[in-house]
Amino acid sequence: MQKKGFLYRVFDLYYDGFRHMRLGRTLWAIILIKLFIIFAILKVFFFPDYIKQHADKGDEPDFVATQILKQ
Repeated sequence: MQKKGFLYRVFDLYYDGFRHMRLGRTLWAIILIKLFIIFAILKVFFFPDYIKQHADKGDEPDFVATQILKQ
C-alpha cells in the first residue's frame, strides 16, 4: 500500500466522485456561474471602491490607517 499526501487524496476523492456522477458537469457549471455572479457582477454594481474615491493617489495606506484609528 502506497502512502499518498492528504491533498492528493482529497483531490482524488472529489475528482472520482464528480467523474462518476451523471450531473457532475452540470453542477460544476452552476457553481462556476454562481461564483462569476458573486465576484464579478455584484462587486461591480454594489461594492464601490471606497478607498479610491476618498483617498488621494499614493496616500491610500495613510487613509486606511487614519480610518482604523478613528474607530
